[in-house]
Amino acid sequence: MSIQETTSVVRITVLAANSLVKREVFSLPDPFAVVSVDGDQTYTTNTTKRTLSPAWNQHFDITIRRTSTVTIQIFDQKRFRKRDQGFLGLVKLSGEEALDHSTNGHGLISRDLTQSSSGAPVYGKLLFSFSLPHTGGPRQNRGEQALSSLPPLQLSEASSSNLRARRSTPSLRTEPSPQSTLLPQMPSFNPLQGRLSMSSASVRPHTSGDAGLAPTAQASLRSPASNLGGRGAPPADSSYNPPTAHEDDEDPLPHGWERRLDENGRAYFVDHNSRTTTWHRPDPPPPVPPQRPQVSAPAPSQPPQPANANGGYADVPLPLGWEERRTPEGRPYFVDHRTRSTTWNDPRSSQITLAAASASASANLNLGSLPSGWEMRLTSTGRVYFVDHNTRTTTWDDPRLPTNLDAGAPQYKRDYRRKVIYFRSQPAMRMKEGKCEMKLRRSRVLEDSFAAAMKMRGDDMKKRLVIRFEGEDGLDYGGVSREWFFLISHEIFDPSYGLFQYSAHDNYTLQINWMSGINPEHLTYFKFIGRVMGLAIFHRRFLDAYFVPSFYKMILGKKAALSDLEAVDADLHRSLGWMLKNDITDVLDETFSVTEDRFGEIIEVELRPGGANIAVTEENKKEYVEAVVEYRTQTRVQAQSTAFLEGFKELVPAELVDVFDERELELLIGGMSEIDTDDWISFTDYRGYEKTDQVIEWFWQCIRSWPAERKSRLLQFATGTSRVPVNGFKDLQGSDGPRRFTIDKSGDPSQLPRSHTCFNRIELPPYEDYESLERKLTYAIEYVCFLGMQ
Repeated sequence: MSIQETTSVVRITVLAANSLVKREVFSLPDPFAVVSVDGDQTYTTNTTKRTLSPAWNQHFDITIRRTSTVTIQIFDQKRFRKRDQGFLGLVKLSGEEALDHSTNGHGLISRDLTQSSSGAPVYGKLLFSFSLPHTGGPRQNRGEQALSSLPPLQLSEASSSNLRARRSTPSLRTEPSPQSTLLPQMPSFNPLQGRLSMSSASVRPHTSGDAGLAPTAQASLRSPASNLGGRGAPPADSSYNPPTAHEDDEDPLPHGWERRLDENGRAYFVDHNSRTTTWHRPDPPPPVPPQRPQVSAPAPSQPPQPANANGGYADVPLPLGWEERRTPEGRPYFVDHRTRSTTWNDPRSSQITLAAASASASANLNLGSLPSGWEMRLTSTGRVYFVDHNTRTTTWDDPRLPTNLDAGAPQYKRDYRRKVIYFRSQPAMRMKEGKCEMKLRRSRVLEDSFAAAMKMRGDDMKKRLVIRFEGEDGLDYGGVSREWFFLISHEIFDPSYGLFQYSAHDNYTLQINWMSGINPEHLTYFKFIGRVMGLAIFHRRFLDAYFVPSFYKMILGKKAALSDLEAVDADLHRSLGWMLKNDITDVLDETFSVTEDRFGEIIEVELRPGGANIAVTEENKKEYVEAVVEYRTQTRVQAQSTAFLEGFKELVPAELVDVFDERELELLIGGMSEIDTDDWISFTDYRGYEKTDQVIEWFWQCIRSWPAERKSRLLQFATGTSRVPVNGFKDLQGSDGPRRFTIDKSGDPSQLPRSHTCFNRIELPPYEDYESLERKLTYAIEYVCFLGMQ
């Protein structure tokens, strides 16, 4: 079969991308896309500045076979000199898929971006299309089609002589012609190494040969030299006399080679296959003379070619009243006969984005109206986003959807997520203007916190929370307040204060101490505890404490069940359970009353009026069990509960918190207690390190070997809290919203690790062995702890 029968020319249009990953803290990327076919053909789009949703709308004609591989990669131009080259994701298609899309007219294609071999996390989608190239268009398009399949920066002998002829005749003047064509842009990109040119300079003829063409051509040849770092530098051996800038450019270079010029104008050669440079010109490959169209100069008055040519909308009809025309140079423009105006922008581009937005909106009609204070808007490109006027923030995520949840997440997590979105979007949970500032001493954190919180009004505590510790300079962007909630949790819930006691199950689940009245100020402290818990929920923080189920039901105003009594008094729970299962006639002699020992004094308490004279029988034993459960879980601690709820409801209205059940309320207050190391690893970012570096492998090996308590200490050291959100590490919160746990390469191996709790970041020096890493990391979190925090 001949070559003509096995290859085809198709047109790929790279339209846009959305929701790209953001790798810089304070800036957005400058994305551009690179299209390559089997590593032989490479094309680069223009760079879009400072956006996570770039729109390019550029097309390229590529030559493919059914066995070819078409790769579209996205890079950040600002990070291109860094180790990962600013990689933002890629999409791969087979040649068979590309041919099928182009011949069958499948329209727009949307694909999820995937990772490269480095494993750096990527997000977002890429929008592109395939079509057959135009055959009846202006000569400019046919010239681009003929040249686009050639390897970059490998000029044939004919074109090289053409360029030299123009340089040798500076008095030559070419007349403008409507049939003039442009030599298409030839981006400097080597597919074998994945290295792109930071500037996509193109070779364009000018009306004067030496004054215009030669410098431009040389700039195009030199542009990739700045992007190979040290590997792209000329050879260090200066004793060799290299060829001059105009020597040895008659023969083409082998595949993977490139000719460059140093700052003195000397030519050297880069072998991208082995990443080496040399002064010696490699042996030329067997000559294959390609056919090239005649290059003529453009009209001086031609405007620059726009990026949004209409190649991507060949099969989409124009809106009613619009007409497409072309300038004498072949550039398309559009006429709106209704307004009698013209524009370079294709009106079909806005049609597609608005149609996509309409489809997205109609897909979510069954979700109902937006929460109070939310609004849906469209960007200039037609993409839907949402405005939360309560917090004055914007997001791409629909607040009615359980975003950041995997498709296989349990139903209870999906329901909880929806409830949290509704709960936090209500006006009563809106943060007020100003600051709620507390100045505290670490040595007296409970006393100072109590004094500061109790002198404020409820509305004052709905302002932005700022915690300052005496003698510690710094700014609280969330990390210090998270640390304060951790510290105050260990103080107010300490059983030695007599306000709470451990449950019957274990020594970490808490219940209200019904004998807390030994402290004459106990009700004031319970109101303070209610305020602290309300503060934590309002400001989206966690308390380092867990409670018995009846405590959460008390907050929700629900009636406790017999199963809830097990955590309060396990023996009584077993006795009542036996009573319900067995006939108690002539077996038990009980009345509707209970006796209690209050500091040595035996007191009888009636469960109902006149209960001491009402006997418990087989007929009324269920009523007796319900009365005992209510008394032991709620009535006995009624005064403490009332004081607690008084402080709690100053920040969190009861009608809002009622949407949760007791298990969901536990997650809202305390987060997730179990730390999943695999989940931790999956949602960790690295700065200066790679996931495969030896220090990182030692770090995770050390974490896996630690007990749960020490893992919590490390998490508290790095983030300010030992609790994990309900959706795992993917929902860790930073000072400006969700922020992943990050390991930063910083410091000397002789130093201890440091942390930035506002950004969930730990600075880990490059230790030389596993023992040093484990010893210094343990010392930092166990003995230094807060001294290393910022």
